[in-house]
Amino acid sequence: MANNQEKNEGNVAGKFYVDSSCIDCDLCRETAPTIFGRDEDEGLSIVIKQPENDDELQLAQEALEGCPVEAIGDDGDE
Repeated sequence: MANNQEKNEGNVAGKFYVDSSCIDCDLCRETAPTIFGRDEDEGLSIVIKQPENDDELQLAQEALEGCPVEAIGDDGDE
């Protein structure tokens, strides 16, 4: 389970985030490329944009569920 106290600094503010346990596997970026990006300096995934519609929300949730190390978190409606 992702730890909101260990959020990667590059995440945009909002309900979804990636924490420091990310192994840079690229799954989230392939699943939801408009939501997740790569912090090149840190070599980790980050949330570059929060979902703005139901389709994006579904893709972000799919990435969260598929993350092999559970590095993607959802803080609920913020």
